[in-house]
Amino acid sequence: MIRTEKVTMKFEGFTALNDLSCNIPEGCIYGMVGSNGAGKSTFLRILSGVYKPCEGKVEIDEEAVWDNPAAKAKIAFVPDDVFYLHGASMDRMASLYEAVYPDFDRKTYTDLARNFCLDTEKNINSFSKGMRRQASTILALAARPKYIFFDETFDGLDPVMRNHVKSVICNDVIERKATAIITSHSLRELEDTCDQLALLHKGGLVLESDVENLKTKQFKIQIAFADDYDISRFKDISIIKFNKVGSVSNMIVKGEKDEIMHKLAMFQPLLIEALPLSLEEIFTYEMEALGYSFENPFTEA
Repeated sequence: MIRTEKVTMKFEGFTALNDLSCNIPEGCIYGMVGSNGAGKSTFLRILSGVYKPCEGKVEIDEEAVWDNPAAKAKIAFVPDDVFYLHGASMDRMASLYEAVYPDFDRKTYTDLARNFCLDTEKNINSFSKGMRRQASTILALAARPKYIFFDETFDGLDPVMRNHVKSVICNDVIERKATAIITSHSLRELEDTCDQLALLHKGGLVLESDVENLKTKQFKIQIAFADDYDISRFKDISIIKFNKVGSVSNMIVKGEKDEIMHKLAMFQPLLIEALPLSLEEIFTYEMEALGYSFENPFTEA
């Protein structure tokens, strides 16, 4: 299990993470989304032992990660800005990984490279951005780590290859009961891949839930009344967003659907309908509630 407690990371004039605590269970795919600069990449670097947090505790399997080679041997990290040795081929990088990771599997490496149709003897720097990202994914998976972290993994991949990489990662997690953390700016990339999703904003964890719960606990209500009214009529309903045009209102609400619909029906509306939300809509409304929007992304909550 991954456990972080009140983790804070500050750089000169900037707080990347602020008092962040979470528990990530074993054997799941954990997705992280958030605004630009929310702290996703910093979080993965701290989990990997690249950064030492200014404050707080980070443990993997009840061991501290920082300055702990034994703990780091369980982790593979694929950063957004992938680095390779100058002039190195995939085969040369595989030898390096083999020296670092005791469970590195040559057969897995060879099979994946063949599956992705990559020339393992060719200079990686001659690869396209998408091919370099495929290579880094192959090397990380071949290391057979217990924990594997992907930062913007699908960036630079065409739609077909994106789905293929998703499939390979999912199969690896299921087969080995590994734990994967994937960050992305695109919820559509994570919606059908992750078991749990977390939303980061300004260095803090503001929402964490399993995917199914997110989809069933938030929804849109369209409701209308004959008399004049405003949001105060629904004081017992958890409303994230409210918009009224004429007699018809659209509300984004949070809670148990049947219970909320029963409460609203008691007001005897002319019209009432519940509509599902996509994850992208859910996170957009959550970010707007925090004061972050395209129109004014720097507004304070």
